[in-house]
Amino acid sequence: MKYLYFCRNICDMNILFFCLGNICRSSAAEEVMRQQVLRAGLEDKIRLDSAGLIDYHEGELSDPRMRRHAQRRGYHLTHLSRPIRRQDFDKFDWIIGMDENNIRQLQRLAPSAEAQGKIRRMTDFCQKYQVDTVPDPYYGGDQDFKYVLDVLEDACEGLLQEIRKDL
Repeated sequence: MKYLYFCRNICDMNILFFCLGNICRSSAAEEVMRQQVLRAGLEDKIRLDSAGLIDYHEGELSDPRMRRHAQRRGYHLTHLSRPIRRQDFDKFDWIIGMDENNIRQLQRLAPSAEAQGKIRRMTDFCQKYQVDTVPDPYYGGDQDFKYVLDVLEDACEGLLQEIRKDL
């Protein structure tokens, strides 16, 4: 945890990914993006975290199915679920949501218009996929988890390109 607070002072970009429960999409997005940031050598410039709109799964690892599919692609999901906190609006430059429903809910929770302006949609960064949402795979099967990872890998590539413009 000390690194997170220290990083706030030296990082150029602080990004929070969010979804409903923080056990599938947002935790996977955090790790997919972390790997891309590491490959780009930008780990000292970009801080990443993830959270959920609800606290139902607080303190839990990602869904075992998401961890299994992510592991097959070389991602290690070790994040423990946490709910979004009011101070996240101050700590993070961009707060990136997975679907419109979650984004609308977070916009209502935002303490100011400036905070609302930090909220972005993950699929806006997609380059190959023409989609409006990162679908929740929780009630789906293997193909749903694989598809979510496909979309996240695409969106994270586009997000990294966008961030590089601001660094």
